[in-house]
Amino acid sequence: MKSKAIFIVIIFIIGIAIIFLMVHHADRPGILPLGSVAPDIELIDSSQNTLRLSELKGSVVFINFWSTWCDPCIEELPSIETLYRHFSNNPRFQVITILFKDDRQKALRYMKENGYTFPVYLNPDGSAAKKFNITGVPETFIIDKHGVLRKKTIGPAEWDSPVVLKTLHNLINEH
Repeated sequence: MKSKAIFIVIIFIIGIAIIFLMVHHADRPGILPLGSVAPDIELIDSSQNTLRLSELKGSVVFINFWSTWCDPCIEELPSIETLYRHFSNNPRFQVITILFKDDRQKALRYMKENGYTFPVYLNPDGSAAKKFNITGVPETFIIDKHGVLRKKTIGPAEWDSPVVLKTLHNLINEH
C-alpha cells in the first residue's frame, strides 16, 4: 500500500513537471526551422539608412551575425569577403552581415583595416537576433528568393568554397 502511494506521488510530480515545461517552453521563441518564411527584420547600415529584409524578395540573401570580439567570426570574414566580391555584380544575391553586441565604430575600423567591403548592418534593439533565435555568433542564414529559410549554419564556415558557391548559384537560378 505504501509503495502504491509513493508511485502515485511520483507520477503526479512528473505530470506537474511536464506541464510546467510545456507552458514555459511555449513562451519562448522556437527555433526557426528550415523551410519556414524568414522573419522580417529592420536593419540600419553605416550611413544610417534602413533596410527591411522583406524588401529583398526576389534575391537570395546571405545573413551573417558576427562580432569583432568573436574569434570564429573573425576567422570566417575573409571567406565572406570573397563570397561578397564573387556575387557583387549579381543583383539577385545580397549579403547582409549584422553586428551583434559590438561597437559600431570598432567594427567599421576593423573592416577598413582589413580591406573588407561587404555591408555591415546594425540592429540596436537586438530584435533581428531574437527573431532569428540565434544562440551565439557566428550564425548564418541563407534565404531563398521567396523569403524562405534554406540553410542555417552555427559556427564558422568557408563561405567561398566551391560547394557553397554552387549551392548559391543554384538558389539564384531557381524559379
